[in-house]
Amino acid sequence: MQIENSVIVITGAAQGLGQSMALYLAKKHAKLALIDLDADKLASTQALCEEAGSPQVKHYLCNVAKEDDVEQTFQGISNDFGALHALVNNAGILRDGLLIKHKDGEFTKLPLSHWQSVIDVNLTGVFLCGREFAYQSAKTQQAGCIINISSISRAGNMGQSNYSAAKAGVASLTVAWAKELSGYGIRSNAIAPGFIRTDMTASIREDVLAKMTAMIPAKRMGEADEIAHSVAFLLENDYMNGRIIELDGGLRI
Repeated sequence: MQIENSVIVITGAAQGLGQSMALYLAKKHAKLALIDLDADKLASTQALCEEAGSPQVKHYLCNVAKEDDVEQTFQGISNDFGALHALVNNAGILRDGLLIKHKDGEFTKLPLSHWQSVIDVNLTGVFLCGREFAYQSAKTQQAGCIINISSISRAGNMGQSNYSAAKAGVASLTVAWAKELSGYGIRSNAIAPGFIRTDMTASIREDVLAKMTAMIPAKRMGEADEIAHSVAFLLENDYMNGRIIELDGGLRI
């Protein structure tokens, strides 16, 4: 796929990795449809992408965990741009916590609401957006590419029952879709990041951050642009299908 002038949808585009991906692709002159729930930050990302060189950028407020929202949004994107070439399923949230915890003589449990909210956004949201992208692309007989953002945590990470389960599900969806959608000319791949430097990690105490970094064979955290570079690679290499790129500096959980 040629990135220039291709219509690329990015979820969770208001900040962090999503914004970095959008800016990276804008510099390659992609047309961008940006999805998030934060209107102000989304508008800011749009302005930055326009300055970076994207020939067309529009943003859409959408809760990826709600079917009606997703269906209407992807129909709107199809109407606005006239085509859909790629989707980056990046939107996600964290609600970390141990399954059970014993403190001060009492046990507490991971709340069902923390489980459900992460599954809703990180797994169901990926399913809904992937389904609607495939539906719109297949209807117009347009070949395309889906890139899902999984995580190194898909192998199982302490304190992340919900997140690990969701990201493992995302990895499985990726392979299933590669097999199902190839007949429509739609590829499906994923990226599984390790520890990446973002606004979220910037709030971690320096001593904790140092211990985390020491476990990584590369001896540093990944940069958001390195994720974006991998997105571009998966878009441009038409023979990559059904695969998960582990971008973790050599770290394995």
